[in-house]
Amino acid sequence: MIVPFDSYVETVGKVSSTCLVNFDRCRYSAPCELAGQIVSIRVYPERIDLVAREAIVARHARSFGRGEACYDWQHYLPLIERKPGALRNGAPFADLPTPLQRLRGLLLKREGGDRIMARVLAAVPRYGLEAVLVAVECVLESGNASAEHIENVLNRLRSSPPTPSVETALTLQESPVADPHRYDRLRREVSHA
Repeated sequence: MIVPFDSYVETVGKVSSTCLVNFDRCRYSAPCELAGQIVSIRVYPERIDLVAREAIVARHARSFGRGEACYDWQHYLPLIERKPGALRNGAPFADLPTPLQRLRGLLLKREGGDRIMARVLAAVPRYGLEAVLVAVECVLESGNASAEHIENVLNRLRSSPPTPSVETALTLQESPVADPHRYDRLRREVSHA
């Protein structure tokens, strides 16, 4: 098997306290657990890979502008759990997927909405982004935007599929007849007891 040639230029950079790595007058986000650490920067013509402990921890489209910042909002999820107020004006959260943007807009109008939104975002590593987006869209359609409702939908999505129906040779000999008078008789018998 022929392995394609992996052509990149490698350098190193330090992850700042704001979880950014500087390269060529641009800043690229890294997972917040790497703040203060040195990472390898693999520079490709079209992208930048950040490598720590011999694993790619971040991948960004390469920016050729001056002073631009490229964020991945998922890098900041552990920070949001501790400081949910950063959701209000945090630059990394400007490019959340549309359903999460809509939910954030609704929740941040409420008292404590930033904490609720932080709980929703904390579900992304556990359930996956696609499942959270589906749950948020369902909740937005229902009009009841709460973290509990979203977690409920996520748990229902995650639950095992229904058991398949079992084929049987049994057949129905006599169709049941709907008789509401039977219910009335039953009520009279119970009320006299």
